Amino acid sequence: MSSSESQDPAAASEVQLSKKAAKKEAAKADKLRRRQEIAAASAATANLSVDEDDPLAANYGDVPLVELQSKTPANVDDWTPVEALGVALENKTVLIRGTAQTIRPVGKKMAFLVIRDDYFTVQCLVQAQPDTVSPQMVKFAASLNRESIVDVEGVVTIPTAPIKGATQQVEIQVRKLHCISRAMPTLPINLDDAARSEIEIEKAIQAGEQLVRVNQDTRLNFRVLDLRTPANQGIFSVQSHVSNAFRQFLLSEGFREIHTPKLIAGSSEGGASVFRLDYKGQPACLAQSPQLHKQMCICARFGRVFEIGPVFRAEDSYTHRHLCEFTGLDLEMEIKKHYFEVMDVVDRLFVAMFDSLNQHCKKDLEAIGSQYPFEPLKYLRNTLRLTYEEGIQMLKDVGVEIEPFGDLNTEAERKLGQLVLEKYGTEFYMLHRYPLAVRPFYTMPCYDNPAYSNSFDVFIRGEEIISGAQRVHVPELLEQRAAACGIDVKTISTYIDAFRYGAPLHGGFGVGLERVVMLFCGLNNIRKTSLFPRDPLRIAP
Repeated sequence: MSSSESQDPAAASEVQLSKKAAKKEAAKADKLRRRQEIAAASAATANLSVDEDDPLAANYGDVPLVELQSKTPANVDDWTPVEALGVALENKTVLIRGTAQTIRPVGKKMAFLVIRDDYFTVQCLVQAQPDTVSPQMVKFAASLNRESIVDVEGVVTIPTAPIKGATQQVEIQVRKLHCISRAMPTLPINLDDAARSEIEIEKAIQAGEQLVRVNQDTRLNFRVLDLRTPANQGIFSVQSHVSNAFRQFLLSEGFREIHTPKLIAGSSEGGASVFRLDYKGQPACLAQSPQLHKQMCICARFGRVFEIGPVFRAEDSYTHRHLCEFTGLDLEMEIKKHYFEVMDVVDRLFVAMFDSLNQHCKKDLEAIGSQYPFEPLKYLRNTLRLTYEEGIQMLKDVGVEIEPFGDLNTEAERKLGQLVLEKYGTEFYMLHRYPLAVRPFYTMPCYDNPAYSNSFDVFIRGEEIISGAQRVHVPELLEQRAAACGIDVKTISTYIDAFRYGAPLHGGFGVGLERVVMLFCGLNNIRKTSLFPRDPLRIAP
């Protein structure tokens, strides 16, 4: 996320929730939690688990805690993943563990369960049979609460008709059923509702029907449940793949992974968006980026470094793309002559990353697209590069006026992204040679015009994801630039001193992990790609 980006009127208009509404939502959540506790106590009193008079009672029931406390070692190979259940296992006895997604009683002697494990589901039939399955076991199955964790042992069969409600086209004839963790009887979010797409809801409205829409704040209040939906499982699998692809590519290019401190003495980016705190009687800040320390590592002659870690911005931004804490993917490297050397790495890195996502995350992307439909990202084999002035001219040509030495606001970014797509057929491009006035203090000015800088931003689908540049490596110029940007030079004296011992030419960039995933997957809000989002109104769960 660009440190130079400020909240503009267009972004401010995207405020989604007032403090009053947030308090109201929290009160509703607390009321629901108390209702759940009462329901759970009632269920425990009812003791629906096992009929002690049943001779087959050992085949079902809630597993006692003592049996769950790592009492005896088990062979994990005894369990079969739901994903592996197929026709090859016909007539085989299998043991699976999963979540009871659907419970459907059919009279007193039959019940269907759909068990979920990751993206995969299988239908299980609990049917009363002499010497195998008792009516009491069917009753137990029917008494299970949705989202409870169960162990199922049974025989794999192939039904005569396709199974519409499960991914696996086999059925398990249940012989044993044990619950290892009961969910509450009434959940705050119905997962079927949470997994429903807006398209499905709109179609229902047009047909005169009404479907439940789970709003974003309810999802975030009960994030553990919300994360169980297929789309969210996909989103965070993609996120994991992005960070792993970032790491593996850079390691292959001779970069070294580092871990910089998040408690620092002074602001690392300048401006007011910094969390200040007391550090044993001394003023301190949460790092706005690893910028200062990754540059110090270059001064230590590490050559090429990268980091994946938390970044903190105390911005009062309520937009769809800002967070107070996000995961930064940062890189710094020595350069020989030109900041294009950094841009070359960006080009190779992100094209390789996008290729890898499209190749290895097909199932995840399909799960995301089922709930949040999106078009695959359009990108070129050699990433398009435009100067800032060229971008401004493209906007001027269609009547959009931009300050010559100002920054692009959200609306201008989106319009330029649209123009680039129409002209060049790509949604991923670089804009470089930005005005110096809108860049951080450590950015190197252009040699031919000090009003511009050796810097660049990178965009996906009309939104900025990367801010990078050649850095100032001359300590006297660093001091001048820091003072001009309102930074107390004394608070970063050890950083500036690092350049007094001999410092190579270098440059780098920073990118927000959550923003990359959001834009690659065509999502409309960064809170969908942040595991537990932190924004000006949210610090829980």
